[in-house]
Amino acid sequence: MDKFTTLLFDLDGTLTDSQEGLVNCMKYAMDKMGDDMPDDAQKFLGPPLYQSFAEFLGMNENEVNEAVKIFRERYSTIGLFENRVYDGIPEMLKKLKDSGMRLMVATSKPQAYAVRILEKFELLPCFEIVGGAGLDGTRNYKHEVIEYVLAQADITDRNSVLMIGDRKQDVLGAHKTGLKCMGILWGYGSYEELHDAGADFIAGTPKEAADMLLRQ
Repeated sequence: MDKFTTLLFDLDGTLTDSQEGLVNCMKYAMDKMGDDMPDDAQKFLGPPLYQSFAEFLGMNENEVNEAVKIFRERYSTIGLFENRVYDGIPEMLKKLKDSGMRLMVATSKPQAYAVRILEKFELLPCFEIVGGAGLDGTRNYKHEVIEYVLAQADITDRNSVLMIGDRKQDVLGAHKTGLKCMGILWGYGSYEELHDAGADFIAGTPKEAADMLLRQ
């Protein structure tokens, strides 16, 4: 493994299990719009919300914007806290931070929500920077968020930065920005998904991820 000094973490499916809140808010949006809830809600966990409504439900731009607006009615007050931190995450973050690594968040979730979630679960002090999407739809894709975080951190040596996430969007976003990516298996993505997307490393548990990084 290369020597990484800066780690960018995805949020949903990597630091926290947000499935309950996301599915409940998806159902809320579908009910309000008079549409049926998709059979396979799992595929909505991870990709940007705008992308999911368009790609998986075939919505046009106006429908997507309306669906996102309704989704956030519930998510901004209730759904974001229907959530839990994965076992082993606080210990992993402490080990990595104590080793001198710079820890940051790069999530497709709106940045304002990400900060509130990390505050709620007392994880915010672990991170130097929290980067996410804008509520106006800017920085909607993972590579855009990664570029934003790198700029905020004034990082020029991309060989020293590793993206860590659970879905193919994390891998593809990292590679598009010239970063390597560690796929993790305690979230929503499968080994096959991460492997096929080209993940450079794969870890099964938070402890395994920390051990791999501390052995560099």
